[in-house]
This record gives sequence, structure tokens and C-alpha cells, in this order.
Amino acid sequence: MTTVRQVIKTLNAQPTSDGDGVKIKRISGFNIKQFSPFLMIDELRSDDSQDYIGGFPSHPHRGIETFSYMIKGHFQHKDSLGNSGQLRSGGAQWMASGRGIIHSEMPMMDEGQLHGFQIWINQHSTDKYEPAQYADFQPEMIPQLSSPELGTVRVLAGDSVINDILVESALEKSGTPINFIDWRAQVNQTLQTALNQDFNAMIYVYKGSLSVGDLALSEGQLGFLSKGEVVNLMANGDSGALILAGKPIDEPVVHYGPFVMNSMDEINQAINDYNQGLFETYK
Repeated sequence: MTTVRQVIKTLNAQPTSDGDGVKIKRISGFNIKQFSPFLMIDELRSDDSQDYIGGFPSHPHRGIETFSYMIKGHFQHKDSLGNSGQLRSGGAQWMASGRGIIHSEMPMMDEGQLHGFQIWINQHSTDKYEPAQYADFQPEMIPQLSSPELGTVRVLAGDSVINDILVESALEKSGTPINFIDWRAQVNQTLQTALNQDFNAMIYVYKGSLSVGDLALSEGQLGFLSKGEVVNLMANGDSGALILAGKPIDEPVVHYGPFVMNSMDEINQAINDYNQGLFETYK
């Protein structure tokens, strides 16, 4: 008999700001076991350019991967490796910071609606000292599946079986196995997706409301899912949600600003290396 995942715990996104005053809603899971391998979900959403025009000027990272996904709006990425890429509406970017990288993410317009996400993903201890990597995925590179019964699914990372149809993703570079799915649906449309039974899994609702079994999740809520083979979702109206799943990393997590390591000694080393200008020499 197929084991169906259910919601076992919920968290609400909290308003905060980051970068140069960019207003965001955040779910922080650095020390939540069920959140691993993910660390944080930031949702950027505003109709007022003053909420985000300052963007995220140059700043360092070590020890994490970031996955950025823009539903609407444009950002430009530049980093110390010499990469420069445009994150357009419907596109995504992946970066593994490894031993160190300095990057910026700046909006390319002064007005208009912005809606997107940045997900922080932990790296295994052995990957935290590897060279940094970067890749971007334009909207047309991201596979999409639509039907009257399903609504629309975009598979951003990890090959996924959606309503018995295999959809292969564009992202294959992540050092940590993950699934990342964006589902948009109208009332009574349904989705079933199979997930690796060993993966932690969760759902973040960014629009409307949907039901997981008998429990409804509403906008700004994250639901942690029990172990199982599949998850069944039904939209309760005009809805949008992210489905995130990944192989847990059972290692200590020590977090300080843009650095995520396994010990405080490693955090102090990261700070020293950055202050000494070593991040700028990594290629």
C-alpha cells in the first residue's frame, strides 16, 4: 500500500529585511531537523519598488548553496568568479559558495512588481571547502506540465513524477539531492507527486490555500510533511505553492550571517579569511 505524506507541523513566514533594506518574508530552519538540507526560505514580494530597489550589494558566502527563483521581476547577479547573469521572470539561478564567493544581486528596474524566492541549502562538510560554482536557467529551460486537472507545474530541481508523468529538471549540479517544484492551480485541481522516502519534504504556500489531506495550508504557511512515498494536494482556490524535498544532512549547523559551517572555529576562520581578502582570490 502506498504511504501518503501528511502535514505534521506548520510554520508561518515572518516579515523582515535584508540586503539594502529589501523587505522579505522569511522562514528560518537552521536548527530544525525536519528542514534539512534546507536552511532558509526568503520570499521577496512587493508592488512598490522602494521595498527592494536597494537590492543585495556585494556580500560573501561560505558553506551553502543558494537557489533563486523569480516568478516576476528581474535581478542581475555578479560575483567574484567573473560570472554575470540576469534572473528574468520565470528563471532561476543556482550557486554553490563552497570555500568562498562574493556576489551581488541587484534589481534591473526602478518600478514594477517583484515576486521571487531565495532558498538556502546546506552543503556537506566535504563540500564547504570546494571551489564555488554558478549556473543560471532561463525560463524556457525550466520544464513545465499543464492540464485542466492539474493546473501548471514547473520542475525547477530534481526529476519528479507528477500525476504519473516523469518530468526531468534542468538543475543537475546541486551537491545535495533535492526536489523543487512550483505548482499553480485553481479550485479543485489536484497534484500527486512521488518523493524519495528518505527525503525530508515540505510545502510553502505563497498564494491562496491548498489542502494536504484534511489539513489546509494558507498563504505564508509552511507545512512539514511526514515520511511517505507520495504527497496529494488539492487547491482550494487560485493558489500557488512550492514543494521542497531533499536528502537530510546529519551534521552540526553553525550559522553566522552569510556563513554556515559545522563549528564556531570554522565560522571564525571564514570571517578571518574574508577580512584578509582571500575570498577575492578564489577562482
